[in-house]
Formats: sequence, C-alpha cells, structure tokens
Amino acid sequence: MSIGNSPEDERPFPDESQEARPSVGRMLQQARIAAGLTVDDVSSATRVRIAIVHAIEADDFAPCGGDVYARGHIRTLARAVRLDPEPLIARYDAEHGGRPAPTPAAPLFEAERIRPERRGPNWTAAMVAAIVVVIGFVGFTAFKGGDDSGDAKSQLAEGGTPVVSKSASPKPTKEKPAKPTGEPSDSAIAAAPQDKVTVQVSAPNGRSWISAKDHNGRMLFDGLLKKGQSKTFQDSSKINLILGDAGAIELYVNGKKIEDTFRPGSVERLTYTKGDPVAG
Repeated sequence: MSIGNSPEDERPFPDESQEARPSVGRMLQQARIAAGLTVDDVSSATRVRIAIVHAIEADDFAPCGGDVYARGHIRTLARAVRLDPEPLIARYDAEHGGRPAPTPAAPLFEAERIRPERRGPNWTAAMVAAIVVVIGFVGFTAFKGGDDSGDAKSQLAEGGTPVVSKSASPKPTKEKPAKPTGEPSDSAIAAAPQDKVTVQVSAPNGRSWISAKDHNGRMLFDGLLKKGQSKTFQDSSKINLILGDAGAIELYVNGKKIEDTFRPGSVERLTYTKGDPVAG
C-alpha cells in the first residue's frame, strides 16, 4: 500500500488553454477577416498565390514546398493582416518538429513574387561589335583603293585610254561633260592631232551600247553609254565602232561632227581613219 498520491494522480493536467488556442491557419484567417480583407486582397498585396493562401488558412502547408518556405509564407501573410509573425512561427515549429538547420536555398515565397529582371546594357558586346565594324570598313576601303589603282595601272600599261568611272580620281586636265545639244567640247576638238584619228561618241538623245577597238583589234571600250555621257577614243591609224542604238548617238571625228542621220534603234558598224572623217 502506497502512501501519498498514486502515479495516476501525478500525471500533469492537460493544458486546456493550448488546446483551445486556434491553429496557425485559423489565426491568419481570423485576422484577415477582422482586417476586412479578402483572399484576393492578401494575394495581391503579398504576391502569394491564392491557392497557397487558402491552403495555409486550412493548415495545409504541403503546397508551400517545405518548412522553410512555409515559415516564409506565414511571416508574409501575418504582416499583411497585421499580426506578429513570431508567435505563429514558434507554434508552427512546435507542431512540425522544431526549426531545422538553415538551408542555403532561396525561400520559395520570394520566387512567388513578381519581380521584373533588370539588365543593364551589355557594353562589352557593343564595343566588340563597334570594333568589328571599324575593322571591316577599313579593310573594305583599303581593298577598294587597291583595286582602283590596279585597274588604272593595267589600262596605262596596255596603252589604251583609261575608262572614266565614278570612283576614278580627278585628272589634272578635265574634259567638260557632253551637253545634250551634241556640241563637242573645246578640249575634244583641241585633242585631235593630224597624225592620229580621234573619235568622240556622245549620247545626247538617249542611251546606247557601244563598242570601240583600235587598229590592232584591241578593245578600248565595250559597255553602255548613258544619256548625256560621252567617250573619246584615239589611235594612230584607225578606230572601229559598233553602235547599238545609232539614233541616240552623235559623232565627232578628228574635231568635225558627222552629219549622217542614224535611225533610232539601228545598229551601225563604222570605221574612221586619219584626216577628213570618212565612215567605212
């Protein structure tokens, strides 16, 4: 027979206040209702999804993705409904096995929030692109200049008259461009020595394809003569011409205008020699 209280009498009385205290989710829900907020209001203010807010208020923390994330959501929701989050987190820890060791993972609730990503300008890529453009431009300019000088040297070595192009450098002695009236320039007439044959081809009335060869059959020009342009050819004895549209062409041979009337669209093959202009 024992003296005093029995073991049954030594059992602690149940903590009725602890059992009567509402759960974490219930406390958050009551505070939200007391603040006059809806679930949508809380979700918009905290950027926590509506489904997660409903689950936490029902004490279902599985959608949070773990204890660390659940604590973050509880703290965020408590502040939104004007509650002190620390007692709620302490109760959550007591009901779920205590606070675990810190984890380096970023809280999930931060990922739930909509944060625009700010990116500054990529200055490195811009500088590299600018350098590439400059190098390419310099290389193209050098290559183009080399081609132009090479073409001029090859034409002078062949003994022919260089073809004037848009990219050619200006010469010391400039010829006046042919006028639509068809009158030869003074320089073209002055450049007609008696011991050579000089032919000036002008296109005052339209464009025409022309071909010019010297007495050896060497090609002096083969291409399109646009309206308003002119070409001058010179040889020691003979110039052979082919006019694709003779009606658009006016000729000056050895400083004198050829008065022949060519029909528009007609193809003419002509040969001129020294002295008075005589078409062959």
